[in-house]
Amino acid sequence: MSLLTGGAISTFLGLLGLIFWWSYFVAILKGAVPIFLILGGILAVYIGFDDIQDKLNRERQKQEEELARAREEIEAVKAQTTQYREELDRLREETSRKSSPE
Repeated sequence: MSLLTGGAISTFLGLLGLIFWWSYFVAILKGAVPIFLILGGILAVYIGFDDIQDKLNRERQKQEEELARAREEIEAVKAQTTQYREELDRLREETSRKSSPE
């Protein structure tokens, strides 16, 4: 109950203050608006810059993942190539043994 009473009294005093000191209030608003615009602009630039950095980092990470996948594929192909070479050498040896006169 005391909170409700205190809120009502504060609201009433605030309204009286606005009525009696309206010109001062308007002067404060006139001075505060440019400051708020400057601060808001700085905040927007900072957030935009941070967003651009995040996008660049995501792109860089995506490229690194693709590069890692490509390296893995290259290693797999190298291993398969080695296996095929060994099999080809084995087949050559077998055919040379069969074709050579004994």
